[in-house]
Amino acid sequence: MNSVSKLSLTKVLIRSQQSVSAQIAWMALFAAATALGARIEIAHQPVPYTMQTLVVLLAGAFLGPRNGAISQLLYLSAGVLGAPVFAAGGFGIAKLFGPTGGYLLAFPVAAALVGYLVRKRKSLLWSFSSMAMGLLVIFASGTAQLYAVYFQDWAEAFGAGFLMFSWWDAIKLSAAAMTYHEVAKRWPIVPNESE
Repeated sequence: MNSVSKLSLTKVLIRSQQSVSAQIAWMALFAAATALGARIEIAHQPVPYTMQTLVVLLAGAFLGPRNGAISQLLYLSAGVLGAPVFAAGGFGIAKLFGPTGGYLLAFPVAAALVGYLVRKRKSLLWSFSSMAMGLLVIFASGTAQLYAVYFQDWAEAFGAGFLMFSWWDAIKLSAAAMTYHEVAKRWPIVPNESE
């Protein structure tokens, strides 16, 4: 191997390492932002209003399907391992089996779905639709678990777990779609698995 090819290989390896490091940093940042979103809450029983879903949608959009999902798995892992990252400072695996567990467990799936869909087209309407699908996954999972562990009545679970949040999440959905659309067309800076 000549010195030119060795130098080229070294550059590729350094660039690859920087890309991996940047991806890890962004995933950790979005995991931390999800934890922060849990702290911005309006108390409500059995499920509080939080800002988490806004971050989940943005994680998927900016990081892509794989890294967006990983960022949310990091968030969930931190909570399960004892960090007070869930709403109201909650932590522990029991949270995943309680009334809010269905929402939490859907975060990685929703981030992956949004990350996959937003790459198909670049319009604001498509970003909005992609993120709406992610929210639908979160609310379907959350409502199903709310039914199973809390209400045992589909009408009550749907009212308290889906309809109750529709106005709040319509605002977050709009904010997430507009934020992603504007930032992505100006500064495509967030490294993801396609880079």
